[in-house]
Amino acid sequence: MNRHEQEMKQKKENRFFERARNKAEETLRDPDKLRGIIDSALQMVSKSGSSSSPINELSDKFQALVRLVRAYLNRDYRIVPWQTLILAVTALLYFVNPFDMVTDFLPLVGFFDDAAVLTAVLASINHDLSSFLEWENSTAAASDEPLPRVVDADFEEVNEEQQKPS
Repeated sequence: MNRHEQEMKQKKENRFFERARNKAEETLRDPDKLRGIIDSALQMVSKSGSSSSPINELSDKFQALVRLVRAYLNRDYRIVPWQTLILAVTALLYFVNPFDMVTDFLPLVGFFDDAAVLTAVLASINHDLSSFLEWENSTAAASDEPLPRVVDADFEEVNEEQQKPS
């Protein structure tokens, strides 16, 4: 590959990652959309069924990633870098609908399957995910409630206006 082709490939990759980042940020700022993504991802995992599926092999980490995003959304856990959230939501978006994330740029990332994307994201955010799991374990220990293995994605966000006394 000559220099010009390499530069063009790099520009395309940068545009793809910029679009993916923007989509993740947009989703993070829309609680209803983020809830929908979480629900869809959990439904897809539960439907995959096969224990030999690459996603099922990553199930524990995937569940932790979903719990991290949900805890952030619910404002239970806010000690997480924005970049980590972007990567986590990007992985969820890709998992739920890879065509939405890559739109017209399938040739570069078409070889990535869900497990590869999820594995790459998990490797990138491993430290922050471990910190979240430590927080989650200490919170569960303090409340004497066991941690759920599977995330129940149906939840209700309390509006701040509803909490104010009349």
